[in-house]
Amino acid sequence: METLRVKKGPRTLGLVINRPENQNSINAALIDDFHRALDKAEADPECRLVVVEGANGVFCTGMDFSEVAAEAAAQNHESMRSAKYIELIHRFTSVPKVIVAKIDGRVTAGGVGLVAASDLAVASQKSQFSLSEALWGLLPCCVLPYLIRRIGFQPAYRMTLTTQAVSAREAFDFHLVDEVTDDLDDAIRRWMLRVGRLEEETIHELKRYFRRMWPISAETEEFAVNEITRLVSKPKVIRNITNFVAHKQFPWEQTSGER
Repeated sequence: METLRVKKGPRTLGLVINRPENQNSINAALIDDFHRALDKAEADPECRLVVVEGANGVFCTGMDFSEVAAEAAAQNHESMRSAKYIELIHRFTSVPKVIVAKIDGRVTAGGVGLVAASDLAVASQKSQFSLSEALWGLLPCCVLPYLIRRIGFQPAYRMTLTTQAVSAREAFDFHLVDEVTDDLDDAIRRWMLRVGRLEEETIHELKRYFRRMWPISAETEEFAVNEITRLVSKPKVIRNITNFVAHKQFPWEQTSGER
């Protein structure tokens, strides 16, 4: 695949986000590759775990600003990619496989959504998590329904408002990750010993039941897509993103005239 390295193991499928030149950011190709990989996992009755990780010390840094800037220049619409992204994290919560986020480094913006939608998450001590969208005039619209579902309102609100990175230990304290260890593979091996005993049908039923306990409606997902589309279409936001892509200039570094 163009953006994922696929590693087949005993009853597992490993998916390594492999866009190091773009900080493992999310573009349309990555979303499509994820869906193809999940198709592969669903077609394998022996597969129980799908392990998602990032290459080169970065898990995932959210939307690919280069792609966003190019689409803005071509006057393309953002909604299609956002709809595909929220469809992907919805699928994480419904596919009859156990999705494990294996984190050994930085997780930003939409990458936090991938973690929040995973069934289990393990992180190394050096890992950090942040929602940086507000710095650009955006909000993590598509991430928040699944993040609030996992960690609750106030931690998600604080991450969004302050944009501060939180440590792996703090992420563990508010349940964004389930274990912090520097032996990530051992944690996954121990989980496999337990969930590997479950039938695929049981995993499917479990996920279906828990979705009913905390429903995220189609209307909520549609609202999230509409909101991020509205925000990313603002001229000021487009200017912030374009300046960063072209000049590595952050919004607060711009002069008043540029803003």
